[in-house]
Amino acid sequence: MSTAPRLTALDALHRSLGATMTDFAGWDMPLRYASERDEHNAVRTKAGLFDLSHMGEITLTGPEAVKALDYALVGNISTVGVGRARYTHICQEDGGILDDLIVYRLGETEYMVVANASNAQVVLDALTERAAGFDTEVRDDRDAYALIAVQGPESPGILASLTDADLDGLKYYAGLPGTVAGVPALIARTGYTGEDGFELFIKPEHAVELWQALTKAGEGAGLVPAGLSCRDTLRLEAGMPLYGHELTTSLTPFDAGLGRVVKFEKEGDFVGRAALEAAAERAATQAPRKLVGLVAEGRRVPRAGFSVVADGKVIGEVTSGAPSPTLGKPIAMAYVDAEHAAPGTSGVGVDIRGTHEPYEVVALPFYKRQK
Repeated sequence: MSTAPRLTALDALHRSLGATMTDFAGWDMPLRYASERDEHNAVRTKAGLFDLSHMGEITLTGPEAVKALDYALVGNISTVGVGRARYTHICQEDGGILDDLIVYRLGETEYMVVANASNAQVVLDALTERAAGFDTEVRDDRDAYALIAVQGPESPGILASLTDADLDGLKYYAGLPGTVAGVPALIARTGYTGEDGFELFIKPEHAVELWQALTKAGEGAGLVPAGLSCRDTLRLEAGMPLYGHELTTSLTPFDAGLGRVVKFEKEGDFVGRAALEAAAERAATQAPRKLVGLVAEGRRVPRAGFSVVADGKVIGEVTSGAPSPTLGKPIAMAYVDAEHAAPGTSGVGVDIRGTHEPYEVVALPFYKRQK
């Protein structure tokens, strides 16, 4: 039996805008509206409007919500202040990454965990199981929210025209309650494009109204609707990992170069601690494969799963690859053997259908916005 994909509250609006839709993690989502290159460039230079309602929101409330999260996740959630957010991972007992998450502290004893769409059920099940011994309630809030993001250098001005919220005081990785165009929203600043921008968590019944208000407010600033395709090239240029590509259950945070998110200094045990301590030790004494950037010398585009080669040997694997509109060349992220990971390493190529195409090894990210 095939299950029909879920629809966001903005589905009819996307179709009215001529969006090309695709099944993504069980949701029917806009891939692009017109040109993905134009959408990408609009976010880099002006602003783009995204429907991210497929993301999975899970709320934990109660006196021991933070203790449950500190046990369930690798991060130190007890140090997150009210109104702030934290990037972290949820790992298996063996240290493998189940998902990467953002945790928002909404109140003294209320936290919202935002999981990737493809892992939302897995994360919900894991949090429910791991919180069982704590005085906390785990609530599936996936149907309680629509999520709209406005990203790009013009986004602060566009949003400021629709809200009295203190956007200037809203730091990166923070969120505050407010109203936008009269719609109650949690306004967050935790983007995934490499640009400044905001995420607006709202009730689904307000989604169309807010999208239209943002569209109108952004008319003079070059705002365009943007799909998942350009979101992927934007995050790739910014060197941001994507679950299922740079992060998987076969990798620990230390393998992924993200050991900094694991906080051994926090009080008490947490799921995966012993395995991650061993992984940290291995990473310190052995040179595991490292995540690097690759920039093509030619025009052929590398894709996930392609082999990275040097001296006729396989030295790694591409995890994400695409043409970069900003650099004007194909780029990729790849895990490669440590001896070939230094920026500028010569003789590295990608096996593209039997031909070893030359690539330059570079430090991530490929693109960093001017502050």
